[in-house]
Parts: sequence; C-alpha cells; structure tokens
Amino acid sequence: MERKTTDIVISGGGVAGLTAAAAFGTAGFDVTIVDPTPPVTTSDAEGSDLRTTAFLQPAQQFLEAAGLWTRLAPFAAPLQVMRIVDIGTDKHVTRDFNAADISDQPFGWNLPNWLLRREMVARLTELPNVDFRAGVGFARMVARSHEALVTLSDNSQLSAKLVIGADGRGSAVRESAGIGVKTMRYGQKALTFAVTHDAPHNNVSTEIHRSGGPFTLVPLPDHEGKPCSAVVWMEGGAEANRLHALPETAFEAAANDRSAYLYGPLKLASKRTLWPIISQIADHLTAPRTALVAEAAHVMPPIGAQGLNMSLRDLSCLLDLAAAAPDQLGAPAMLDTYARKRHPDIKLRVTGIDALNRASIAGSPMMQSLRAKGIEALYGATPVRQTLMQLGLGAR
Repeated sequence: MERKTTDIVISGGGVAGLTAAAAFGTAGFDVTIVDPTPPVTTSDAEGSDLRTTAFLQPAQQFLEAAGLWTRLAPFAAPLQVMRIVDIGTDKHVTRDFNAADISDQPFGWNLPNWLLRREMVARLTELPNVDFRAGVGFARMVARSHEALVTLSDNSQLSAKLVIGADGRGSAVRESAGIGVKTMRYGQKALTFAVTHDAPHNNVSTEIHRSGGPFTLVPLPDHEGKPCSAVVWMEGGAEANRLHALPETAFEAAANDRSAYLYGPLKLASKRTLWPIISQIADHLTAPRTALVAEAAHVMPPIGAQGLNMSLRDLSCLLDLAAAAPDQLGAPAMLDTYARKRHPDIKLRVTGIDALNRASIAGSPMMQSLRAKGIEALYGATPVRQTLMQLGLGAR
C-alpha cells in the first residue's frame, strides 16, 4: 500500500483539531487531519454539540491568523462583562468585571460549537494543502528518529514529521505514545442548553453560584426576536441526571428557580445535553514526534472560559515553534521547548479552576459565606481585579 508523506498528522476533528488544521495549513504546512466521526454541522442533527465556546481576545487573534475569524465574526456574541453572582447566603453578592477596565475590546465572543465546526470545515476546503479525512480515525503509530509512521483505521498509512493529538480526554494518540494521565473527579455533570428570556443580556456573561456548581448564562445572538443565552448548569451527578430527565415545563421551572429569575423567565430554545465534569492533566505533553494539545493534554471544569482558550494557547505555541524552524518540525528540541513553555501555564490554570470549582460546590453555610467574602475581596482591590482579568485573558 502506498504511504502518503505529510508534514503533520492531526488526530481529532473537534473544534481544537479543526482549528489546528486551519492554522498550520494557513501557515503553509501540509496537514492531514483525521477523525472517526464526521463533524455534525447543524444544530438539529443527531449528535450535535449544543455547547458554546467563548473565545477570549488572544484566541480571536489566533483564529484571525488562521483565516477563520472572518467566517465566525457574523455569528459571534460579544462578552463585555463577566458578572459573578453569589446567592448562597442571605446577602446576595454581585460583582461585575468589565473589559473596559483593561481593554477597548470585549473579553471575548461566544459561538455555538456546531456552528464552529461548520465554518471550520468550510475553511479547510479552501486550503489545498489540508486533507481532512472525516470518518477515518487514528489507529496506531511508530515513531522513528526522522518521522512517525501512522496507521489509520482504514489501514492506510502516513509518514509525518509531527503527530498532534487533539483527540480529546480519551486520546488514542496519547495512549499510543504511552503517556498516562492524572484525573480528578467531582461527581458532577454539566447540563448545557440554550434559553430565551425577557431581559436583554447586554453582552453580560453571568455566573450564578449557590451550591452544586455554577449556573452560567453566556450571551448568544437573539433567537426568534428574543434575547438568547447559552446555559452551562453544573450539579452533582445524580441531580443532573434527574434534571435532564424532567419534562420540559418542569425543567424550565427548575432552571428559573436556579437562576433566581435574574433574566426573567427562561424558555428552552434547544435540546438539553449532559456532560461529565473532570479535571485531567497528561503526565507529559510530548513523546517522540508527538505533541498533545487541548483535552488530550488537559481537561478542566467549564469555569471562566478557560478550556478551549488554553487549548488555542497550546496551538499558538506549537505553531510559533514550527514556523520559526520548519526544518526542525517534530524534532526533540522543538517538542522539549513546547513542553517547557506550556506545562507551567497548564498546571497553574487547571489547579486554579479546580479550586474555583470546589468552592462553587460548597453547600455548607460557612463555606458559602467564605466564598461570598472572597468574591467581594477580590473585586474590591482594583489592582487585584485588573490582574485577575488579565490572567483570565491569558496574559502571562
């Protein structure tokens, strides 16, 4: 069987993998991207990913360089204010973190994941040096000193200088490379869905804390003439399962109670989906001729819009190194530098989000009171507040 030669093999056709293919393809590298499941690119199809992704400022710049932002911008809802509301005590605490304090741009922009896939797949068709093999998966690989030999699920073979594992928390690339993971489980699940509401969101992302985990409303463009938001509702696993199984009217009543009617009555505008919540870090980010990115390298609870934005920082770092020395693509020195640059940031953010999630779960009155006081203290000191916002955007 003929073996195709390419610069880069990307395993994973999710948002991170598609972005990687567009970015490296736009930079001039020959790319083959594979995924055993063809991307679902409409909201009503079976298996559609109804979650949304908030791209922060550095991510938007990366998408622009990859030729993606012009496609995505018309559908994006800006995030000007990050509002934290704690209703776990008698004294409700509300604090707004406004992007205007540190920037003339919003914190970021929110888009549905199914739409991201649609536009990203369309971008790949514009790049003759990108070969997207939907429905074909990564099977195994053998790393040699100057190349990696990759066998796909259809038994075809590729020779590549670099293999990028962007294939999620159960990464086949990571397993093939013999890299272990450390996983932290919270007994939580996230319900994700879209709602319409009477009150305008005014480009404010609102994170409501009580117990069990945050209830977050993230702005979306209007739906059928009404203000619309994406919701991520984190609860204990059993409670999340119960809520997911409720009839629509009963579910809306529960969501309205949990939101404290801050946006007025919420009305479902999409199906409901359920996702397990974990934190996970790979033991290593690299192996011979192999780099892990996105959820193959790190997973965290959906708090503070950090997940995919951290993934795009992985890709940005890897692309900068590749572009600086194309002849060293996938070489040990390049991969060592990637791991050295990314590991501290990954560890810091996963640890920080883990702590925030554990605080949000807290159900005892004493812990809820401490959480509320902590929010007030962090907001009250202007330098601290601005530093936190800069860190949230990815400033180092």
